[in-house]
Amino acid sequence: MPLWARLAQALDRHGAAAMATLVETEGSSPREAGARIVALPDGTFFGTIGGGTLEWQVLAQLQALLARGAAARFERRTVALGPELGQCCGGRVGIAYERFAAADRPEVGLLAEAEARGAFVTSGLVEGARLHRRMIEATIRPGDLERRGEAILEGFGEDRRTLYLFGAGHVGRALVLALAPLPFRVVWVDPRPGAFPAAMPQNVTPVQPENPAGLLAHAPAGSFVLVMTHSHPLDLEIIDAALRLETIAETGLIGSATKRARFTSQLRQAGVATERIERLICPIGIPGIRSKDPAVIAAATAADMIRRDEALSARRSAGAERRFGKAG
Repeated sequence: MPLWARLAQALDRHGAAAMATLVETEGSSPREAGARIVALPDGTFFGTIGGGTLEWQVLAQLQALLARGAAARFERRTVALGPELGQCCGGRVGIAYERFAAADRPEVGLLAEAEARGAFVTSGLVEGARLHRRMIEATIRPGDLERRGEAILEGFGEDRRTLYLFGAGHVGRALVLALAPLPFRVVWVDPRPGAFPAAMPQNVTPVQPENPAGLLAHAPAGSFVLVMTHSHPLDLEIIDAALRLETIAETGLIGSATKRARFTSQLRQAGVATERIERLICPIGIPGIRSKDPAVIAAATAADMIRRDEALSARRSAGAERRFGKAG
């Protein structure tokens, strides 16, 4: 469940919650700026700022903030990880502590509604011992945070990349589990009756179309495609469609170098441009993994998808900043 929806739920159940956010990092730190952890009055918590001594001390401070009552709303602290905590990271972090009460439920609810609609950015200023957030237009990814003068800019919501996974065999089933906690919206495609398991992760939508390759005509820009069906002719049809579309950012095919060579020849005969064919990822997964166990292939492939997602997002963010400049 996204951050603000969980906070709204916590206020409904407990009447209070406290959140710590890493707002600055210097040197080596266990997590990046924007990482958060939320503590509840019953002692439970969700999120993480990297574990270890820092996280346990922050959780204790959040519980103390809750215990002090409504008078305590916002605090900011700086922690030197080496001298103060004895952590090997050796860096320095700035932490913002916020206490939310039942009176904040309407504001939290509005942020939860914005979160449900998609990604958004807020600019926060400390006023009256409280961080006041307003929504703005800016090039900040969900989960990221920037300091701009006195303002704290934060990206919220989910900006999941769509990943079309063709094939519900052993590797396909292992892969949807590997992708479950990762920032992808998985469209799982297999036309065979009874191909899908009875239960699957929340980020997965199963589809059984008569024309699997035809689905890609409606793919959102920046989509990834992974192909591992039961049929080589169907694999080829899907790969051909994916490589011709500008909206598909990455196209991967399970198989060996021999399979890649065979597909390359067939794609050329079908008239696919050479520069498009060269973008085909086959074999899939990070290099150096020799095991053919489905779970291992899935782990290697999921890791490579994350690597490619981050690289593409970084290029997109850099391009947006060049076009629009830094938001203030």
